[in-house]
Amino acid sequence: MMGDKTSYFPMGQGNLLPQEEMLEVGRRKKKLSIGIPKESSRFENRIALTPQGVELLVANGHTVLFESGAGDKAHYFDHDFAECGAQILKEKAQVLKADIILKVSALTSEEVEQLATNQLVISLLNLHNQTRASLQKMLDRRLNAISFELLKDDNGCYPVIRSMSEIEGTTSVMIASEYLSKAQNGKGVLLGGVTGISPAELVILGAGTAGEYAAKAAIGLGASVKVFDNSYHSLRELERNVGQRIFTSVLHPQALTKALQSADAVMGSLRYLQAGRSFMVTREQVEQMKPGSIIIDLSMDQGGCFESSRCTDLESPVFTKHGVVHHCVPNIASLVSRTSSIALSNIFAPIILRLGEAGGVHHLIKEDVGLSHGMYLYKGILTNSYIGRRFNMPYKDIGLLMAAF
Repeated sequence: MMGDKTSYFPMGQGNLLPQEEMLEVGRRKKKLSIGIPKESSRFENRIALTPQGVELLVANGHTVLFESGAGDKAHYFDHDFAECGAQILKEKAQVLKADIILKVSALTSEEVEQLATNQLVISLLNLHNQTRASLQKMLDRRLNAISFELLKDDNGCYPVIRSMSEIEGTTSVMIASEYLSKAQNGKGVLLGGVTGISPAELVILGAGTAGEYAAKAAIGLGASVKVFDNSYHSLRELERNVGQRIFTSVLHPQALTKALQSADAVMGSLRYLQAGRSFMVTREQVEQMKPGSIIIDLSMDQGGCFESSRCTDLESPVFTKHGVVHHCVPNIASLVSRTSSIALSNIFAPIILRLGEAGGVHHLIKEDVGLSHGMYLYKGILTNSYIGRRFNMPYKDIGLLMAAF
């Protein structure tokens, strides 16, 4: 009697219960294929998955399809990925057949045309450079898409934005030091101070993550640092994280103009929007800066925070206007591509592992609010209200879609 469970449950219900549990386990586990295509942009040097990230995924039963040469600009080569279990493919079309396409820059029209319905794309959205036509192509393909910029973690922070901002803030100080030196035909100023000589002045616009790490790097070199922001709370947090008292101020026009006039370098990572303006520092304020000083605009992906800024690239990163050197590259994290790639891989390898454990993106976004926040296309439906309003495209709330599917 004890061994015959059907005797306790009429109509074989005892057999159904363990079967349901087994089906649930089968549904939750899924082996995924991840495609890493070569970046089409000649100015993008990063890669979203390092050999160590590949090794972690392969060890958990997933397949990584890697286009030959995709990691060269980050000094990760085909043999590095092959040794960690990746399949090295010469044809991009083969890589684009994977369940998940993971890359840094947004997909090109040619790449989108090679994708199949229901594939998942994880990449930068680059909304400032995005077009309605390219989004429509992805909608027509009925793709699922997650944006690097929109992903949130368990603490409500944006991990990719924060990580890249840390790198860009530190790198901006390196750039300022380089272009103030004679190596780049600068005026020959040492950014850090030495005995008996006043240190160079760095003005930082924005007390966010990039501003904080720029301040830390500049203080470490011995520079004089002034930070401006329109949030008193952010200024206080920056000062606490830096660990010492520095000059901080809200964005009072007179105080900012005076600081800009004496600055040797200005780093901008805050966008100011008011009365149709998409910049914080006016042309008149730039004209009053010292000849040979340098501006590093980290807000170029949002339109820039200096009126005199215009987008440049890693091949021709600077131009001189009003006697001031302007560095306006939107992806300066690519200058330190290996470090940036490690940072991205540390974020995305665990996410893909969770996707596999959950049985795919359709299950995980029901459980992970941060991941669902990063999703802007679901089954070919636009789910981001801001993108919908920007391009005048219909959109639906992803929460309602979860209830429908």
